[in-house]
Amino acid sequence: MHSGSAMPVGIYEKALPAGVSWEERLELAAQAGYDFVEISIDESDARLARLDWPPSERAALRQAIANTGVSIMTMCLSGHRKYPLGSASAEFRKRGLDIFRQAIWFAADIGLRIVQVMGYDVFYEPADEQTAARFLDGLQQGVRWAGEAGVMLGLENVDREFVDSVDKGIRFVRVLNSPWFHLYPDMGNLVAAGYNPADQLRLAKGHVVAVHVKDTLPGVVRGVPFGEGHVPFDETFQALAEIGFWGPLTVEMWAHMDSTDDPLSAVVAARRLVDRLVAAAWSGQTVSNHFGSRNVDFGLLFCNLQSPIV
Repeated sequence: MHSGSAMPVGIYEKALPAGVSWEERLELAAQAGYDFVEISIDESDARLARLDWPPSERAALRQAIANTGVSIMTMCLSGHRKYPLGSASAEFRKRGLDIFRQAIWFAADIGLRIVQVMGYDVFYEPADEQTAARFLDGLQQGVRWAGEAGVMLGLENVDREFVDSVDKGIRFVRVLNSPWFHLYPDMGNLVAAGYNPADQLRLAKGHVVAVHVKDTLPGVVRGVPFGEGHVPFDETFQALAEIGFWGPLTVEMWAHMDSTDDPLSAVVAARRLVDRLVAAAWSGQTVSNHFGSRNVDFGLLFCNLQSPIV
């Protein structure tokens, strides 16, 4: 169980062996040193069906979390690739909105903190100004549901030009202007799209709710083992420290792709890498960094807080 005194580090569900129970999956994550697991609600029928679980199955999942001490803090909601919010099909848009609503209330029921929304207006059909407008409409509805449920939404930069960078994602944050909608950047996706992740993350100060940690190559967003890609991890983690980020870091791996030997060993090695990166980037960091300065006049700050509002 996460102690509350260190950076929470999680592991993507698909990095762990398939075909095990949720309690076994959470226990494997604990053995590998992780604080939480990110659940996948992808476009497969089997994972979309999780949103229809009856109360008994949801209770079993909550019990598995209690038994193992490993939470499910985040959700990767990629089912919208099949049923995009920006689709030209009214039927697909309706299904996409249903998935959005169900995912948010599933999160509230299980105790998930963050639902990651992928930055695709559409995926399998042509994109244009209309698909972008419909995507924004869908996000606006999702933000309302998120506010009702008390669940955070985080927009991920993806492998499509529509939202392939932080600066494109931040535009939606500003337009929606909601405390329930911010960014869930993926440092690997940034590199795959040709961006410098450290430079991009510095644009997101105050709007990062979680971060995906993975290695990639130009144009290759999956299956690149840590250390074999182009992600400048030290520089990227330093940028996260500079913007005052302190929150969930999710290691994104695929058991059948990232290691041809022992996927569990690869997961353990990734956890050790993140530990080293966090220790190096946040060494010597103090609370003053979160005020944007190393020299905060706390006396003046206290007086300002005491002043009446006029």
